[in-house]
Amino acid sequence: MNHYEVTFIVDPVLSGDEIKATAQTYVDQLTNVGCTIVHVDEMGLRQLAYPINRRSSGIYYCVEVFNTSGEFLDNLELSLRRDERIMRFLTVRLDKYGVKYNEDKRNGLIGKRKKKSAEPAKEETSAPRAAREEAPAPKAVKEEAPVPEVVEEEIIITPIPEEPAAELTPDVEEIVAESTEAEEDESKD
Repeated sequence: MNHYEVTFIVDPVLSGDEIKATAQTYVDQLTNVGCTIVHVDEMGLRQLAYPINRRSSGIYYCVEVFNTSGEFLDNLELSLRRDERIMRFLTVRLDKYGVKYNEDKRNGLIGKRKKKSAEPAKEETSAPRAAREEAPAPKAVKEEAPVPEVVEEEIIITPIPEEPAAELTPDVEEIVAESTEAEEDESKD
C-alpha cells in the first residue's frame, strides 16, 4: 500500500484551458497505469523562490495517488521531464504521517484559521445594573507606545557668494619669503 504525491509547476504563460489540459493529461496518465487518484489540488498561481526559465511565478498542482507498486514512476517522471509546459516537478512517497497530514488538510483541520466570535458571551452578575455601569472599566495591561509626531522642516539653502582670492598682505609675504630662504639655507648645508 503505497501513497505518492506528485507536485508539478506548469508554465503560467499558457492559457487557462491549456493549463488545465496539462494537469488533466498527467491525471489521466496516472489513472491509465492503475493508480487510484486520492486528491487533485490546484494550488494556483504562486511566486517562485528564484526564476525558472525567466519566469517568476508558476501554476502549482499536487496530485495524491495510491498504488500497490511504484513501477509507474519512471514513465511518469520521463514524461514530466520531456514536457516543455512543466517547469519543475517532485514525486514523493508518503509515509503514514504524510497520509494522515494530507487527510487532515483535506478535512479542514489543518491550514485554515478559525474565526473567533466577535463578542464573547457575557455573564450576568448579581450586582445591580447601575453599579455595573458606574464601575470604571479595567485598564489594559499593555499600553500602546506613543507615536512620534512627524515634523516637516523647511531647509533653506543660500548660495555662498564667490569672493575673489584675497591678496597677500605684506606681512604674510615677508613670512613666506623668510621660510623659503630658511629652507634654501638648510638644503645648502
